[in-house]
Amino acid sequence: SQVNVNLRKSGSKLEHQGIKIEFIGQIELYYDRGNHQEFTSLVKELARPGELTQSTSYNFEFSQVEKPYESYTGANVRLRYFLRVTLVKRISDTVKEQDIIVHTLSQYPEMNSSIKMEVGIEDCLHIEFEYNKSKYHLKDVIVGKIYFLLVRIKIKHMELQVIKRETTGTGPNTFNENETIAKYEIMDGAPVRGESIPIRLFLSGYELTPTMRDINKKFSVRYYLNLVLVDEEERRYFKQQEITIFRRADKIRKNYQAALSHHNPSLLSDGGGNSKTSYQQHQEDEEEEDGGKEAAEKKDEKEK
Repeated sequence: SQVNVNLRKSGSKLEHQGIKIEFIGQIELYYDRGNHQEFTSLVKELARPGELTQSTSYNFEFSQVEKPYESYTGANVRLRYFLRVTLVKRISDTVKEQDIIVHTLSQYPEMNSSIKMEVGIEDCLHIEFEYNKSKYHLKDVIVGKIYFLLVRIKIKHMELQVIKRETTGTGPNTFNENETIAKYEIMDGAPVRGESIPIRLFLSGYELTPTMRDINKKFSVRYYLNLVLVDEEERRYFKQQEITIFRRADKIRKNYQAALSHHNPSLLSDGGGNSKTSYQQHQEDEEEEDGGKEAAEKKDEKEK
């Protein structure tokens, strides 16, 4: 990668006390703006003190940088990775920053049990609900069913909500921010005893992040399925169940530009210390796929 220092006027001079570049990972709590916690920080010198007489480019590389967390922008907190170039001058420094988006990838969990619960109001309502699993990837489908065992109140409608809960701070200074990400109407009208209602909610249509638990002891992001019933007198009955959201580690071959335009960085990181443009990553994926096909074809020819 390169840093370009451009002089505004040809023939002009620029005296400086040194040029450096930093790779920084930090957590910013919006209610404590002056106190940014850095969890990753590396610095490299690009140029010693001197004088620039023309526009100059400097090569740099940060290899195998630890990036333990996913980039995140929420209601009360932001976790960001960025490059900061500082041109030190006698009066005031010139500083330029460039954000990098980091995604943390996960394998499919070995254990992914279903969720099954019974809820109700004594002698009035008794329902059983079941979701097919407790851990879902970002593009997954929540499949389940609701079974009415006892219905003695007049239910008007029922919906399933996906709630995102962002928690910042600790102890008495803990703040919870709840956001309803998705609403899915399961039923409109009164159910009868013995009725079973299917659930199928596609997560791909919603802006979700992976579940983030106790990130650097600063914040958490959790997701809940909230089953809501409303009776004819507008009384609401609900039951929440936490689920885990993860970003699966399948190869991404499409929509590189969409990912870039959504986050608006010039670089994407794979979380393993390598920063690449989307085009470079796409080319590497295609070359790897072509190489795998060639190896398989050669193996078949040998076996024949």
